[in-house]
Amino acid sequence: MTDTPNSDEMEASDENGWGGQDDIEEDTGRVGRGGLYRLDVSSRFGRTVVTAILFATLAFLMIPIVVTVIASFGTTWTGVLPRGFVNFDNWRIVLGLAEGEGVRRGVISGLVYSAGLATAGMVINILVGVPIAYSLTRYEFFAKDWINTLAILPIVPGVILAVAFLRTYPEHGGSAFGLIVGYALLKSPFMVLTVQSSFQSMNLKRIEESARSLGASWPRTFLTVIVPNAKNGIIAGSIITWTLAAAEFNFTYMVHARGPRPFSLFLFENITRSPVLQSAAAVSVYFLIVTTVIVLLQTLGKAGFTTVERQ
Repeated sequence: MTDTPNSDEMEASDENGWGGQDDIEEDTGRVGRGGLYRLDVSSRFGRTVVTAILFATLAFLMIPIVVTVIASFGTTWTGVLPRGFVNFDNWRIVLGLAEGEGVRRGVISGLVYSAGLATAGMVINILVGVPIAYSLTRYEFFAKDWINTLAILPIVPGVILAVAFLRTYPEHGGSAFGLIVGYALLKSPFMVLTVQSSFQSMNLKRIEESARSLGASWPRTFLTVIVPNAKNGIIAGSIITWTLAAAEFNFTYMVHARGPRPFSLFLFENITRSPVLQSAAAVSVYFLIVTTVIVLLQTLGKAGFTTVERQ
């Protein structure tokens, strides 16, 4: 027959640390049980390890870009690092402002034209992709899974969509309209999936009911309540679709036939037909434009999406 500990003994054991409870010392990262302590490796070193991996990954990805941009201002690049700073001739030749090997005229107008195409495709993705993402998240209806699959179906190589587009709409081949529609189709899944994830993090039904109970109509609820709450997803989707559309090569190469040369063809020509330093300058131009657009979209997005009435 075993002795059952009384309540006083149980309380004493709890006070002495033998009651099965873990004591955690946050300062040292140690976890104690019954007076014995062990080192909690995850809490003490986890953040440091994750931070180190993050910075190492960013450095691995950013160093080639930084070196390329630096090289665009050099005169020679025979080793790991370029030499002969600071020289702007490579930029002037790439932009068609000076004579040089592989130089093309009308480069700046082509860059503006390409930026307009990418912007038009992005706007179409916003106007079409946001309602699609909202409907797929908010409502249950017949064949919802099939429609969700169709919404991300255009994630295919640009050359496949280009062949299908030219076979179906040959009269629009080579036109700006064809390029805009192609960019919108190719990049629409990125907008739908990004915005859909934002909507899924919200209780859309409760938000709508609260706004409607206060007298807001459904269009006003959607435009002034739902959409501003999904602004992070919309801004992220806009940045992704614009950047990918500006650099889309396969579709552009097959569909473009006349007019200013889009940005992807500008990169292709400078990388394949020009000296290495001019290629570095062309890539630097791309990164400069993309960085400017990203900052601009973030600024406009944060300023434009608000539910607070300005005075």
